[in-house]
Amino acid sequence: MAAAAPPPSRVAATAPAPSGAGRGTRSTMSDGITRMFDLTPLGEDSFLATSPSVGRPRLFGGQVAGQSLRAACLTAGGRPPHSLHAYFIRPGTPDEPLVFDVARTRDGRSFSTRHVTASQGGKPILELIASFHGPEDRFDWQVDPPADVPGPEGLAEPVLPSFFRHPVGFDIRVVNPPGGDEFPMTHPFWIRASEPVGDDPALHACLVAYLSDMAVVSSARAPGSPRRLATAVTLDHAMWFHRPPRVDQWLLYSVDPVTNHGARGLARGTLHTADGTLLASVAQEALLRPES
Repeated sequence: MAAAAPPPSRVAATAPAPSGAGRGTRSTMSDGITRMFDLTPLGEDSFLATSPSVGRPRLFGGQVAGQSLRAACLTAGGRPPHSLHAYFIRPGTPDEPLVFDVARTRDGRSFSTRHVTASQGGKPILELIASFHGPEDRFDWQVDPPADVPGPEGLAEPVLPSFFRHPVGFDIRVVNPPGGDEFPMTHPFWIRASEPVGDDPALHACLVAYLSDMAVVSSARAPGSPRRLATAVTLDHAMWFHRPPRVDQWLLYSVDPVTNHGARGLARGTLHTADGTLLASVAQEALLRPES
């Protein structure tokens, strides 16, 4: 059953964006996928966002997580996010406004913590905690990137399955497109924004949070598991931003299943640049129930 709309006093708010919101991106925020992250303030540390329908029966979880991170960024004083942990509580309803309430848990000398509740109709659909860390000049090390992965230029633009339905705004190149009767593993794939994003690092991080939920549930399934599932949804999602990302350049997103037990599956993934630099790590647990 669809949730009721948020209280009129909040939905009708039309105050200008906070100082610094979307700095360097206002020329592109009205078009394509970046428009989702142009939040409207409703009052102190509360924001309103759109939830457009893209042919799905419920909102894409990456959208809600990315918008929640955007709300947190708008209160973090310019510190970049280094991690987020999100729990999906209820399915979101397309074409209904989303309200994000941010709690300023702590502001320290180096770190800030924010707790965001995303709601529709007064009911929470996602809880997110994000941590922000000011830049420090220390070690710079990583493990080797995935080997023998072809670059995006030689890969054809795929005919993507239904679970890849998203607003126009990304170029995607799947490295190993699945056959008709093969296990539907869509990772790894190359992805980038197909429009200018500007130079706001917070917006780039929020867009990476958005795309980090793409096809992870299907990749959490154990090889050989039933092809058709009665339930396949995200339970919780975690991200670590190791280095500042740019989502308008090619990123290699690779996710692998770790374990399946009972009705839950865990997957872990990485996002690398074309030159092999590790930008972010992802972990996600999914609810996986086969058809009876």
